[in-house]
Amino acid sequence: METIGIAGNHGQGVKSDCRVTIGLNNSGGHQIEIHSKVGALFGNAIRKLAGELLDFFGIKNAHMLVEDSGAVEFVLAARMEAAVNKVMETDKEFLLPQLEENMAGSDREAFRFSRLYLPGNTPKLMLNAGIHKPNGLILDLEDAVAPDKKFEARFLVRNALRSLHFYGAERMVRINQIPKGLDDLRFVIPQHVNLILVPKCESADEIKDMNKVIEVLGKEHGIGHPVWLMPIIESAKGVMHAYEIATAARNVAALAIGLEDYTADLGTRRTAEGKESFFARSMVVNAARAAGIQPIDSVYSDVTNMEGLAANVQASKALGFDGMGCIHPRQIAVIHQNFAPEEAEIEKAKKIVLAFKEAEAKGLGVVALGSKMIDAPVVKRAQRTIRLAIRMNKITADWDKNNNS
Repeated sequence: METIGIAGNHGQGVKSDCRVTIGLNNSGGHQIEIHSKVGALFGNAIRKLAGELLDFFGIKNAHMLVEDSGAVEFVLAARMEAAVNKVMETDKEFLLPQLEENMAGSDREAFRFSRLYLPGNTPKLMLNAGIHKPNGLILDLEDAVAPDKKFEARFLVRNALRSLHFYGAERMVRINQIPKGLDDLRFVIPQHVNLILVPKCESADEIKDMNKVIEVLGKEHGIGHPVWLMPIIESAKGVMHAYEIATAARNVAALAIGLEDYTADLGTRRTAEGKESFFARSMVVNAARAAGIQPIDSVYSDVTNMEGLAANVQASKALGFDGMGCIHPRQIAVIHQNFAPEEAEIEKAKKIVLAFKEAEAKGLGVVALGSKMIDAPVVKRAQRTIRLAIRMNKITADWDKNNNS
């Protein structure tokens, strides 16, 4: 045996994953050994997949050991391919068929109340995450993946973008910090990713460097929809350059803040009151609003405190944020409920929309509500509030059809 490559996870507590060990030999053909708790049902299918993959890469003599803990096909294929790439250099990709629903683009102003982080090297957390109905699912290649696992995580995230059921959630990936993150793009841009989170972003040049790579890969693979960017501000330098980053390119759709790294950069600690981050959060909101994009708040790290989360969301909304990250599915409903417009907001929005409709019918260039003049941004925000209320089932779609068309 000349060279050995290992990828994946196996052992106590591991579910929906596998560990693949491959050794290249000088003779003997394919020797495929399967250890699987579901081997009686799927052993032959796993063996067939392994043989097809070895043939695809032109490997004639090899020993492959697959230690399986209930991995689905796209996980098995990712682990096998990553192991192969550790024992030989190749530009070929073993791609499973892509779900048609995973090839669609998303809207620049899509609702992003919630985005759920999923570690990019832990498939068990990916498989049913979409049923919790977050607005976005983030396959994370950065902080949630150990440094020695980042290489193989790329193959898993790539395959998940092709084969995972997202249940309507926006398909997001957090890449590694630029410039290392530029190498991640080769794995995600061709797979119709909707939005890329750019961690620890500190300058417009990082966005411009990314877009050069995105443009080349998009043309090469025929990607017909925009790839949106969400830079994450996580340092004092990033805060001071927030507007420059927000306006760096047309495909920047949102600007987020990451408070764990930001407070560490300040040399302080994050508190529930958030006084230490008030300036930074306000800067991000103002930069995003001035640029015409969405301001997105940081995650709330205590996954057991739903009352604390609700208060945090209300404070976030009061500052002007449009959404926030989450690290556990149980946080999603609380985030949605508290970011949703309240009854007073809805009633005010209705009055503004009706006043706008009346002014349009009379051919007036000015919209008035009582003694107050209403300008275009206020009307637009009222229309958005109505759309949010409909989505959250707080008013019927008929009202919008009859009064906001």
